[in-house]
Amino acid sequence: MMQSFFDSQNEKYKLHNQPITTAMSSTEIPVIEGDVDYDVPSAGKPVKTHYWVHGDLKSGKTPLVALHGGPGSTHDYIAVISDITKAHGIPVILYDQIGNGRSTHLPEKLGVADFWTVQLFIDELDSLLKHLGVQDNFDLYGHSWGGMLSIAFAVRQPKGLRKLILASAIPKMQDYVASTVKLRSTLPQDVQDTLTKHLAGEMVDPKELQAAEGAYYGRFVISIESKEMTASIVQLMSDPTVHFTMLGPNVFTVVGPLKDFDLIPELHKINVPTLLTNGRWDGVQDSVVAPMFKHIAKTKWAHFAASSHAPHLEERERYMEVVGQFLTSGY
Repeated sequence: MMQSFFDSQNEKYKLHNQPITTAMSSTEIPVIEGDVDYDVPSAGKPVKTHYWVHGDLKSGKTPLVALHGGPGSTHDYIAVISDITKAHGIPVILYDQIGNGRSTHLPEKLGVADFWTVQLFIDELDSLLKHLGVQDNFDLYGHSWGGMLSIAFAVRQPKGLRKLILASAIPKMQDYVASTVKLRSTLPQDVQDTLTKHLAGEMVDPKELQAAEGAYYGRFVISIESKEMTASIVQLMSDPTVHFTMLGPNVFTVVGPLKDFDLIPELHKINVPTLLTNGRWDGVQDSVVAPMFKHIAKTKWAHFAASSHAPHLEERERYMEVVGQFLTSGY
């Protein structure tokens, strides 16, 4: 992620009210929230995961647990997935991963790569599932980094996992990096030049940099104005500990431990029906998604031609139809 772009998002955020935490009024569907104690001895202090439940976990319908991206973002920008609750009565569980949003922050762990591991977040998910009593029957939705985490979780073949949705997920980080390089080459030459100079450590005009970063993000991350996305971006930048440690300062030159993330050799272990989604102008291009379609046995792939990295916001109505059909069908 890049600072000047997020500074511009912060200005947009100030024009809105508080962060969006639900896709609809709480009078339409019940929404409860709470905290889960998460035992992490190496944290050196008590850790809590903050969660929201849309709908009724006792309804008899399999709940959908949604994992946000980043790493270091928040649930706000994927809260619209609770449209599924209104349409189908499916309970949706959202949460902020530790280090982010309303969950415990650990800024003192900035740069401590052996603390911020994939396993840390898998264990957190296990903790949440058990706390809510849904560990024996649940569906999983993961967007971007949340999709990476969902892959790492699903290859363990957890007994309670019924269906899996991998939204703009990245099974191999270097494939994603190559994809972003290719997409950058489609931008106007002056934008490319500004980004190239900045990444090389050269001084560039701050306004030109902000415009160049905005051109990239507006084309390949989210193509519409979204207060939900802005809320998550602002919160990420208010404490970038997780993002900077695991990934690095930008999406073009991943220098954190996630640079070596590669679960393609383990994709065949995923044994539940899986829906793959991505956008036409997504940083997660088809070349990144293709190995999942090839190696996961029971797979469907939905492509959103008018979207970038956030089809759930950019083509919300169609996206929810696709997700709803997948969750309610026999396969």
